[in-house]
Amino acid sequence: ATDAHSTQTTTTLDRVPLATAFVIHEVAYPEDGRGWNQRLEELGFLPGERVLVLTRGQPGGDPLAVRVGHSTFALRRVEASCVRVRPWPTAVVKS
Repeated sequence: ATDAHSTQTTTTLDRVPLATAFVIHEVAYPEDGRGWNQRLEELGFLPGERVLVLTRGQPGGDPLAVRVGHSTFALRRVEASCVRVRPWPTAVVKS
């Protein structure tokens, strides 16, 4: 069986529009990102979780205020760039 989500386009969390829901597809850590995987996992950045960027710091867009689940965290852009997301599935309304 083909995974319906595998054909959807993914992007990184640092590039998504504000206040738009996405689902975490995967978290890919850089080789020099020691400890990031544990930190992000402890914060709830896990595949399948709902996530959205609430705001970006000024100037330069760093850090990002990110909501994952029911919690809000500040992430550096470099950390957010490790989180691959896809659009949150929209609900099907039956008539």
